[in-house]
Amino acid sequence: MKTLEKPKTTAKIVSNAEWEAAQKAFLVKEKEFTHQREALSAQRRQLPWTKVEKDYVFDGPSGKVSLSELFQGRRQLVVYHFMFDPAWEEGCPGCSHVADNVDGAVVHLAARDTSLVFVSRAPMDKITPFKWRMSWQVPWVSSFNNSFNYDYHVTLDEDRGSTQYNFESVKSLDERGKIHHTKGEMPGASVFIREGDAIYRTYSVFGRGLDPMLNTYNFLDLTAMGRQEDEGCAQKWVRHHDKYEHSPLATPGASASCCSAEKAKK
Repeated sequence: MKTLEKPKTTAKIVSNAEWEAAQKAFLVKEKEFTHQREALSAQRRQLPWTKVEKDYVFDGPSGKVSLSELFQGRRQLVVYHFMFDPAWEEGCPGCSHVADNVDGAVVHLAARDTSLVFVSRAPMDKITPFKWRMSWQVPWVSSFNNSFNYDYHVTLDEDRGSTQYNFESVKSLDERGKIHHTKGEMPGASVFIREGDAIYRTYSVFGRGLDPMLNTYNFLDLTAMGRQEDEGCAQKWVRHHDKYEHSPLATPGASASCCSAEKAKK
């Protein structure tokens, strides 16, 4: 098993009394941040909505399914735009990292009248075996036969009119070195709500804004060594969960990591 190079630390070694005093002082800042986060979430809930005008139809495991049907009878829907190009044989490791972190949330979200669905451009004959391999429960459909990914700017393609990411032009992001490719799959999430037969888009988030979905990071952020990531490609360490050497599900070889979740910096 490979061992991580120990990062340099500058922490002071102090008495228990000094340690506790430092913890209490920091707790004041943590509580302030919690209140700031709650206030920001309240502002998010007050953002305006926009009506979904297109009748999107996806390919699902049992046939065609409309956007409305993805709600599964619930009022709210969270779509995670899972990066899976039709030419790929497996989904992005970075998005798979997200999937590992959110898969267990499905039943709890349902208790709050909310559904969670993955949407990818890959066809179902690629999505289904990969989902089975990863043992995920989140419903997953294909947008291969519609314009959903392009309309929501998670597949960049100038020919299809998808020329922005994170509400900024791809050209501008490229010129400023904030994006590593100007065509292809990018990560994101979009949130919808139903009012009668109408569907509204209430929120979308991209790039580093997806960090809250990664509870792995929340744990690592509690530790002294933190995330232990490189600035240039933060998620290059991430693998499919059956491709880590230490995993009980490990298979021979290791996939190349997918750094696209960090290529567009928020």
